[in-house]
Amino acid sequence: MRQKLVAGNWKMHGGLKANLQLLQGVLAGVADLKGMSVAVCVPFPYLAQAQSVLTGTPVAWGAQNLSEQPQGAFTGEVSAAMLNDFACKYVLVGHSERRAIYGETDALVAEKFAAALAAGLRPVLCVGETLAQRDAGQTIDVVSAQIEAVLKRVGVAAFADAVVAYEPVWAIGTGRTATAAQAQEVHAAIRAQIARADAKVAEGLQILYGGSMKPGNAVELLGMPDIDGGLIGGAALVAADFLAICRAAVQ
Repeated sequence: MRQKLVAGNWKMHGGLKANLQLLQGVLAGVADLKGMSVAVCVPFPYLAQAQSVLTGTPVAWGAQNLSEQPQGAFTGEVSAAMLNDFACKYVLVGHSERRAIYGETDALVAEKFAAALAAGLRPVLCVGETLAQRDAGQTIDVVSAQIEAVLKRVGVAAFADAVVAYEPVWAIGTGRTATAAQAQEVHAAIRAQIARADAKVAEGLQILYGGSMKPGNAVELLGMPDIDGGLIGGAALVAADFLAICRAAVQ
């Protein structure tokens, strides 16, 4: 049975004082949550703080991006080895904002995925379609192509050490959310795509929903058979909301 994972993506939010209050609030509420995993992906400058506060607790931490390069003259970039210095467990790869705003291609995302795996990090591969692509009936084709690029680069066995997050771009930060049935359809298609290469890997793969999951819709979404948790944006910045989603994952 797949364990649920609820991971917070703080995006470009935070400050040392606010972070401490948020992390302490989350820690106060997760101690009694059994049978699920919790993580936060924080901005690079706050990895040291996350490591300091969360070491020895049930909450794991990670980064929101990494370079595909191991080291060198790449000003402003952060390598997988640097993330390991802060004991990160997870790293987001291919978030829709990285793809849309910074032009990350499927091929580049695959390289970043490979770099994370090579360093022992657990990549969270983000995939999803725009509103125009959904309206054109291209959702499954778009998501399948994003996953196929990674499969070609690293092979299906690599997904045994990874997580996939389906994030419909049109439902991120817009207040719109895919229905539970819409989300389940895509999650099932993702699992089926992996299963065509390796059924065992597919059965164990955690597939998170990352399209504006909130306390009000978490129970229904997390009740779907192929939705194994959430990649939480705005709600991850409010301890009470984040904890409510975590509690929904163990119902």
